[in-house]
Amino acid sequence: MKLKKKPTAAVVATAHTPLGLQVAARLRPGALDFVEIRADCLAACVSGLPRRLERLRVPVLLTVRHPAEGGAGNLRATERVRLFEQLLPWASAIDVELRSAAPMQGVLAEAKRRGAPCIISFHNFRATPDLAALRRVTARAAAAGADIVKIATHLRGPRDLVLLLQLQANARRPLATMGMGPLGRVSRLALAAAGSRLNYGYLGSPQVEGQWPAAELAALLGKVVP
Repeated sequence: MKLKKKPTAAVVATAHTPLGLQVAARLRPGALDFVEIRADCLAACVSGLPRRLERLRVPVLLTVRHPAEGGAGNLRATERVRLFEQLLPWASAIDVELRSAAPMQGVLAEAKRRGAPCIISFHNFRATPDLAALRRVTARAAAAGADIVKIATHLRGPRDLVLLLQLQANARRPLATMGMGPLGRVSRLALAAAGSRLNYGYLGSPQVEGQWPAAELAALLGKVVP
């Protein structure tokens, strides 16, 4: 799936459990923009994943998350590379953390060769860095080859949401921003309206506080985003 030149509030539905995969299999074409397959969470059933991915009618965003940024299974870099390589043929886009960009250069290069956009992400589950730090993160991710930079942080209060809104409003490159915590749900609507390119909900069950069910998020964004 090619990235559109005009910014859009795309909805990504995260599947990180067998139940999430079952829900994903029932999605109609066009129901959502991407299904994020969290291969780190699904490593125990990875042998059957290709068959499941072939049946999906929504483009796949493939993620094998680093343990330090919420990844399951405490997978080493070599194991995560192997999962990416095994499942890349079914991926319309991939997500690699900024901290993993160097060891995943081969994965990023192969994704680009296949025409799959590369999201380079940064997650902070405890706080929201200041605006200068967030801008440094986006610049480093762009230099590492990001087609979209994704930033997800824990919101300790309204001031943190304002920081993400400022970052998003002044973005010079495709950017996806989202908050976690008690203000997470509010942030995901506000940031989508401010131009966040990718907006994440869940299939089956949430992973972090602040997520919307993906279908409900898509319906809400249809009302609040032009």
